[in-house]
Amino acid sequence: MNAFRLAGDLHHLAAIIILLFRIYRSESCAGFSGKSQVLFALVFSARYADLMTNFVSIYNSIMKVVFLTTSYLTLYLIYCRFKKTYEANSDSFRFEFLILIAGSLALLYNHEFASMEILWTFSIYLEAIAIIPQLYMFYNTKDVSMFPGHYVFAMGSYRGKIQKFLFCGNTLTS
Repeated sequence: MNAFRLAGDLHHLAAIIILLFRIYRSESCAGFSGKSQVLFALVFSARYADLMTNFVSIYNSIMKVVFLTTSYLTLYLIYCRFKKTYEANSDSFRFEFLILIAGSLALLYNHEFASMEILWTFSIYLEAIAIIPQLYMFYNTKDVSMFPGHYVFAMGSYRGKIQKFLFCGNTLTS
């Protein structure tokens, strides 16, 4: 654990809190891309597939559970509870291609050709591009309302903290 990792986790948690707060408070998921949220749920499902088999620390396990739970809670809110407010017409990016690209890269470029390593590598590649459907939705609607904009900014700052962490010569293990 170091300051960059903690800052990245806190920024990511802030992004998720902004997203959930906005959807729950307004009882609407308008402006948010359900497809980006599906990709993020896939990212965390792949990355944390080792939750029950690999213990690193209490903090690590709690954060894995929080990110998995909030990812699936977001999907529930968008696709079930507030599905009448979901803008499916604006959220039209073909995200299957992103999954295919990330999966292909994970199979071709990984540290070790082992299932958990490939899943982790897939999650890294997919996370880097999972925000594209949200940005495409902004482009389609020509409207970046306050909360989706704050969410994207918080996600970007989270990614920036992770990049700083990686460029300092460290590696991510979870």
